[in-house]
Amino acid sequence: MPTLVELALDLGLSDVDPSLTFATPQEAVSLLPAESPEAVMGVATALLARTALGTPGVSWLLAALRDAALAPHPERELVRLAARWTGGFAEIVASWGDTVASAGRRAGQPGAVAETLRLSHAGRHVGSLSVAFAPGWRGLAPILAEYALLARLRTAAAGAARRRVGERMLDALLSGREAGGDTGSLEEGAFALAVATLPPSVPEQAQALDLLAAVGEGYFSERRLVGHATVRDGQAVWLWITLELSREARELHLALTASTALDLRVGVSGRHPEAPWARPAEVQRAFGEARQALSLTRQARGYSVFHDLDPLHALVSEGRLDLLAAQVSAQLETIGDDGRTADTLRAYLAHRGTLAELAGALDLHVNTLRYRLRRAEEALGGRLSDPALLAQLYLAFQAGRK
Repeated sequence: MPTLVELALDLGLSDVDPSLTFATPQEAVSLLPAESPEAVMGVATALLARTALGTPGVSWLLAALRDAALAPHPERELVRLAARWTGGFAEIVASWGDTVASAGRRAGQPGAVAETLRLSHAGRHVGSLSVAFAPGWRGLAPILAEYALLARLRTAAAGAARRRVGERMLDALLSGREAGGDTGSLEEGAFALAVATLPPSVPEQAQALDLLAAVGEGYFSERRLVGHATVRDGQAVWLWITLELSREARELHLALTASTALDLRVGVSGRHPEAPWARPAEVQRAFGEARQALSLTRQARGYSVFHDLDPLHALVSEGRLDLLAAQVSAQLETIGDDGRTADTLRAYLAHRGTLAELAGALDLHVNTLRYRLRRAEEALGGRLSDPALLAQLYLAFQAGRK
């Protein structure tokens, strides 16, 4: 570690405390407050660099870290290397909280010192590095953090290359065209779609939205979810094959808000059961749902899911029934019975007799009728004995006749 005497000699100073040392240029500046900060910073930086280069084995150390950062799975190789060297613990976490790579044991060494270093690039949070090393290895943590940052950026760059293919596919679907190229990744499973906006006053908004699109796609990739992203009409857009929509919507929102301090708002569609590439019209419908959810997201840095919206809010505040009709239709279509349950509900609302009489009028067994009504309640998230739900159904079906 350079001494203050070495620094003073290079600056042409005298009468300094020979026992003082510094580990960073900022420390050197604080030790010489009467001198020009720019001059002290420049000389201190040179001394620190010269000291580091003179350390035996530094070339080997940096080469080993470089090779790990260039490996096919760089984050995993870096933490394994650190844990093997130190006998301690190292972990890299994504900006939204998912563990990307972890190695070693937190209690691996008695007296280990734990610390967490934030990984940032161009003002954007890209993750963090947590370590627990014996005191003698503490100097490795900031070096490892720099290589962890490079590894995160390299992973993001690889994702960006993949993203361009998915971007073209998604743009085609949003435009109502069949997706060209390889659609194999989207062939199976229900899908959902999300959109996000930033305030119009944000400078370089297109670039900011592009970064958001990459963050969201990174979230899906590291959760092993098939997803694609694009930027369209001033909005970041994501389409993914969904497994658990409520959790995914919540965690996508957390990932996005962790990456920016701006007033980001997100709208998420309902769950659509068919493969998106096969029916572009269904993708456009999901896009409309997501934008409706976004338009009703009032809370700063908030998010809304289409199926969870209060449709009566839009009806009262805007005098519109279209959201209510679209929501009820989308919820009932998740049953996947070609509209039989919806038709049964219409008959149920118009009937004034018993269930047995209604079953006879519909030429159904009464148990079949009860089964359909029970499935409708599950899809709608309420009970048909609830007057509020009945009112929503009456309004929705009335709107659907227009």
